[in-house]
Amino acid sequence: MKDGALVGMGGFGLVGIPENGVLAMIEKQVKNIRIVSNIAGTSDWGIGLLLKDRQVIEMNASYVGENPTFEKQYLNGEISLNMIPQGTLAERCRIGSSGIPAAYVKAGVGTYVETGGFPMRLGSDGKSITQVTRPREKKAFEDGQEYLLEEGLHVDFSMIRAHQADKYGNLRFRKTARNFNPDMAGYGDVVIAEVDEIVDEIPPELVHFPGCFVHRIYKSPKIYHKIERLKYSDVKPAPKPDAKGKGGSKDLKRQRIADRAVKELTDGMYCNLGIGIPVTVANTVMGKVDADLQGENGIVGMGPYPKKGQEDADLINAGKETITEAIGHSHNRSSDAFGMMRGKHLHMTMLGSLQVSETGDIANWIIPGQKVKGMGGAMDLVTCGSRVVVVMEHVGPGGTAKFLPKCTIPLTGKGCISTLITDMVILRLRTRVCSNTRTRKASCCRR
Repeated sequence: MKDGALVGMGGFGLVGIPENGVLAMIEKQVKNIRIVSNIAGTSDWGIGLLLKDRQVIEMNASYVGENPTFEKQYLNGEISLNMIPQGTLAERCRIGSSGIPAAYVKAGVGTYVETGGFPMRLGSDGKSITQVTRPREKKAFEDGQEYLLEEGLHVDFSMIRAHQADKYGNLRFRKTARNFNPDMAGYGDVVIAEVDEIVDEIPPELVHFPGCFVHRIYKSPKIYHKIERLKYSDVKPAPKPDAKGKGGSKDLKRQRIADRAVKELTDGMYCNLGIGIPVTVANTVMGKVDADLQGENGIVGMGPYPKKGQEDADLINAGKETITEAIGHSHNRSSDAFGMMRGKHLHMTMLGSLQVSETGDIANWIIPGQKVKGMGGAMDLVTCGSRVVVVMEHVGPGGTAKFLPKCTIPLTGKGCISTLITDMVILRLRTRVCSNTRTRKASCCRR
């Protein structure tokens, strides 16, 4: 690997990342790396170590919200950022490995993704803009919907992580460590797989990825089993104070919101749970509703937090928290997870948000100049055609309003929210027709 290489890396959070490969890049001191990855690691592990060592000059990612090191470098104009919706990133990887030059996707219509102009790189003063994203071609199809043209990706090196490899190069992944790895594997000039173990032969029916895509395999010299957010069902965390310093009230408030959100679910439903308050619904729903909970990191059939001692480093939700598997669960790669959304195989999605407007707009990925979370899978979820339920605290830090006449930060989606649940109100947003234009209004408010 030489300086300036474009490198794709698998993984979701700290699960399924080629951790020993990253350490080797640090040891070799490869410089000016351009990375394509769903995440940017944490400050002390994964890609975060490369960022900390200032070996990376460009990140093409979906979500970077867990790495303050990266956020600081971006806001100080030290690194370029090309933010890509998570489902679009997975699809661009998939088509890149399949010889398909481009595809139309719905995610990002009406946002910075469509118009371009998002600051990819800031000046050293943290305010001036030296590089911006390009606009996308938009086209309407027979279904009456508008889509954006996204090109397939291609990199110099693909670095992935698998549980097993055999002497034929076939790979097998473990639980939610599959995530982006199969999608990231096929579109590199050189595909390098880090594996936990090498066996003579993986039974054909258990092969998740065929060896014809893989060029190099090495066995992990050490498996670290790092867990980003360790959660237990039988150990209650210390209460977090609210904005006024009152102990415990913030946790109770968030739990009350999750308890109410469960009432939106019905038997037989497939529902995606986003990060934040939504993922805690999995701990509340058990025994109340027979619904299948989906995570964009590649699981259908999400269970509650594990009991102490039963946690598994390869089993997490979209919030990178330890979970269990419900009866009838399945694991899949990221492009399949988003195919479920785009193909309208989910009935509902629950998301958190920074802001929501009276007309059903949602903004939850960035506060310009202050906070860089990332688009994650939200742009895909709000355009997939399923019912969108936002669960959030009604008031933000410092008493800032989160439910507004109009969002004041960059949008995730326009007119897409069906229901808003906060600690103060429940709003039902109904579609109204006016001058042949569909608009949404908050038509019902109740506690």
